Amino acid sequence: MRRFLLNPVCLSVSMAVALSYGADAPAKPPPKDPTLEKLWTVEIGADCDSSPALAPDGTIYFGTFTGRLWALEPDGSTKWVFKAGREIRSSPAIAADGTIYFGSRDRTLYALTPSGTVKWTFKSEAWIDSSPALSSEGQVLFGSWDKRLYALSADGKKQWEFLTDAPVVSSPAIGMDGTIYFGSHDGKLYAVNPAGQKKWEYVTAGAIASSPALQGSDCLYFTSTDGHLYSLNLDGTLRWKLRTGGVSESSPTIGEIGDVYVGVNKSLWVVTREGQRIIEYATHDFLESSAAALMDGSFCFISRSGLLLCLNRKRELVWSFYVYGQGYASPAIGPKGEIYLPTYLQQRDFSALAGSQPLASSPWPKFRGNARNTGNIADHMRP
Repeated sequence: MRRFLLNPVCLSVSMAVALSYGADAPAKPPPKDPTLEKLWTVEIGADCDSSPALAPDGTIYFGTFTGRLWALEPDGSTKWVFKAGREIRSSPAIAADGTIYFGSRDRTLYALTPSGTVKWTFKSEAWIDSSPALSSEGQVLFGSWDKRLYALSADGKKQWEFLTDAPVVSSPAIGMDGTIYFGSHDGKLYAVNPAGQKKWEYVTAGAIASSPALQGSDCLYFTSTDGHLYSLNLDGTLRWKLRTGGVSESSPTIGEIGDVYVGVNKSLWVVTREGQRIIEYATHDFLESSAAALMDGSFCFISRSGLLLCLNRKRELVWSFYVYGQGYASPAIGPKGEIYLPTYLQQRDFSALAGSQPLASSPWPKFRGNARNTGNIADHMRP
């Protein structure tokens, strides 16, 4: 296992990687850091922890801490901006009919039309930081700091609520049979059927803020602040757990050949589907967002200090790009490999970078599973 030390302030990425090799250092110095072309940047004037969602028509949706839900055209021009009552940390999800769903700290779940008008709203009793999941039957599922998971119909009517013992910040994931999986700060990972009845629960020793990643109909992965990465069979039995020591909110994602990517404090870990850590890439700031797995087997991830990296299966640097600050948002990947994410290149802004690799064809290559952020495994091969 090789440990890479990456310092965007004191060292270039290439130099840092070379120093970390020690006795295994290559005979020749590495080439100059490859980087990406910036396609465009839009000033948004606010911090952004909301991971972008991409509509089939190319529209990019994301929320900000000033309570605005932005809709940008593929060329970066503003389509519209919707103002909610408070901060938006929830990541938007886009339904097949184009409806955009997202939560806000004004305790409201919003449903907007593609033109930015309100279809309906639903009030919970506390913040909604959880990102909504959209079932194949039209259910909208999300957690709240009021300790509940809610299920709404597509017209905004409450179908049921499921009470836990602590806030639900984890964003739910939906399996092929419609089972809903989510974590709670009460330390439990729950499986609930589409009618809201508990199928099982798995108890950990810490809060669960991360969101589950589904390996098809095989198993799921999630982390707990008890410092472990877990793999459960879909009947709730433990497949394996790996001690990480991690307490960050980074949610696992799955690569082209089944490896699991997860942020562990200030490092990115690559773990085999059998639970063996095979590599650790260390940065100098926490990794709260999720890695994106790409079609060629490479993967990209970003630290809170704004260092965006892409590495390949050979553990080589593909490219790097420094955006001078970042929060909890995970990058979105366009159909031609475009990378969309909040940046600090001018002020507080949002940018598109000219990546070249689309998402991997794995079941869960990014946060929320797919470009539309539906959190539904049935959508992973759909646009």
